[in-house]
Amino acid sequence: MSEANALEIASLFAGYGRFDVVRDIGFRVGQGEAVALLGPNGAGKTTLIRMVTDILQPDAGEVLWEGRPSRERGRNAVAYLPEERGLYRRSRVVEAIAFHGELKGMTSRDARAAARRLLERVELGEWAERQVQALSKGMQQKVQLCTALIGEPKLLILDEPFSGLDPVNVRLLEEILHEARQDGATVLLSTHQMNKVEEQCDRAMMIHHGRMVLYGPVAELRRQHAGHAVVLRTPSTVPAVPGVRAVESRNGELLLTLEPDATPQAVLHALIHQGVDIESFGVATLPLEDVFVKVVREGLGLDRGVSERDAVPVAGGAR
Repeated sequence: MSEANALEIASLFAGYGRFDVVRDIGFRVGQGEAVALLGPNGAGKTTLIRMVTDILQPDAGEVLWEGRPSRERGRNAVAYLPEERGLYRRSRVVEAIAFHGELKGMTSRDARAAARRLLERVELGEWAERQVQALSKGMQQKVQLCTALIGEPKLLILDEPFSGLDPVNVRLLEEILHEARQDGATVLLSTHQMNKVEEQCDRAMMIHHGRMVLYGPVAELRRQHAGHAVVLRTPSTVPAVPGVRAVESRNGELLLTLEPDATPQAVLHALIHQGVDIESFGVATLPLEDVFVKVVREGLGLDRGVSERDAVPVAGGAR
């Protein structure tokens, strides 16, 4: 992680009545770094984002921006792209974007000029004077992204930013986020598209029932959970083997999910002992989606949660 921490979350608690929604969450995001915020529906992600953006005040803990209380940051420091989009349908496209620039303290002239530059960047320059309602869903999504990018914010909080985009525009958004990070912007990405987390993010954290239950570099999280699954290629039928919970066929190979107390070595020994003809055998590197499902279904980490001390640090912004 970069020594310059753009965002620091320290022991946040928040609840509604007697129900705790966020419980003792703490992590840091370095300048230029992209961190994924993961969790099943109802986990507390939206409440956490609202506290980071000062929409909601925590019951305990604090949010620091560049080492200072978040309330002291400038109006243009943070941009939030919510999952529920909101554009005035009868507004002209350029005005819809410029309006958000003015809210961040830009002059009307500068905001309009910046809006037109952003529209050209997202390949919508010729639509600047059209009403928002004339645009397709994907085009409106790109306009919404422009409302977040205007003013060159230092922290981008993006909630399902790839939703509604075709593959060409997904690639365009990825390029724009890469450019923003190269310019020093920090990204907090909330999404259920695990492939995008693996492609775009340095680290990931996952909350479940208000607790942080996963935290660390994306590749490391996949490796941590790989010991409970092995990949086997064999022309034989695999018999019941002690320590194997489930067997799944995947692209000509078998994925064996192991019991928590089983080891790959013991399973391999049992297979050989039963005469299984093995062409290849190896510890699986689980996709992040499989890790997500595993953690949710098995309730991993809910007993105590995890903290930054449990994670292996990485250089901020390193890809």
